[in-house]
Amino acid sequence: MLLRSFVAIPAIALATILTGIVVAKEPSSEFDWRSIEYTSSDGANWIEYLTGCFAGNPALCPRKLWNFAFAGADIDGNILPLHHNFTVPLVDQVKQWVTNAKDVIPHPVKNTLTAWWIGINDTGDTVSNTTITDWTAFWNAEMTSYFSAVQSAYDNGLQGAYLFINVPPEERSPANINSPDTIKAHIDLYNSILADYVATFAKTNPAASVLTFDAHSWFNQVLDNAAAYGFTNITGYCTCTDPSYFWYNTGHPTERVHRLLAAAIENRLEMLRLDSQ
Repeated sequence: MLLRSFVAIPAIALATILTGIVVAKEPSSEFDWRSIEYTSSDGANWIEYLTGCFAGNPALCPRKLWNFAFAGADIDGNILPLHHNFTVPLVDQVKQWVTNAKDVIPHPVKNTLTAWWIGINDTGDTVSNTTITDWTAFWNAEMTSYFSAVQSAYDNGLQGAYLFINVPPEERSPANINSPDTIKAHIDLYNSILADYVATFAKTNPAASVLTFDAHSWFNQVLDNAAAYGFTNITGYCTCTDPSYFWYNTGHPTERVHRLLAAAIENRLEMLRLDSQ
C-alpha cells in the first residue's frame, strides 16, 4: 500500500489519518524497528520514517503516530468493490476514528497533522472496468465520498494541519510498464480532480492549514534520475533488500524508496513552515 488511506497521528506525526507534527527523528533504540515486516515493502514505510514511530506503543514514539490506514484500501466500498475481501475502505477508516478514537487519542490542534494518501488502488482497480463511460463523473463521485469523510474527520476534532498526497505514476511500475496508457489517464484525471477538491476543502475550512505533497512529480523525478539516487533497476523488481532496485514487487516501491520519500515530505513540510513565519 504505500499508505493509501487515513492516518491519525497526535502531537507530532503523520500518515493517512495522521495527527501530529512532521519532522522525523532517527529511530529510537527503544523500538525494534528492524523486525517490522508485512508492509508493502516488507519493511518500514514512509510514515514510520517521517515520525520515527516504528513499533511499540504509539504514545511512546518520538512523534506519536496513530495510523488508521489499511492495506488495499479504496475510497468507498459502495463505489468500487473491495480490493481484498477484508479491506477497510477510507470512509470506514474515518468512521473508526469518529467512533473509537476521537475521544481517546489526544489531537491538539496546534500539534496535529492529518495526512491523506488514497487513490492508488482506485486508479488501478478501474483499469479493466468497461462499465464506466464517464470517468470525470466517476472520479467526482469518488471525490465527493472522499471529502465527505475528510470533512467528517475535521468536524470531529481533527482541525490542525491537513496534508494531501496525490497518486504517483503507477504506469511506471513493473505491473503497468508495458501497457501504461489507461492507468496513466486514470491517474492524471484523478490527480487533477483531487487538486480541485483540496482547494474547495481549504476554502470551506479557512481555519485549517491545508498542505499538499506532489508524490506524482517526486516519483517521476527519482525515476528519471535514478542513478543520482543510487538505483540501477527501475523497470524490474526484487522482493529482497537489494538497494539498487526501486520496486519491491510489481506495484510497490522498496523500503529505501519509503525512506527517501519521508525525507522529501519532511523537507516540503519544513519549507512550508518557514514560509509561514
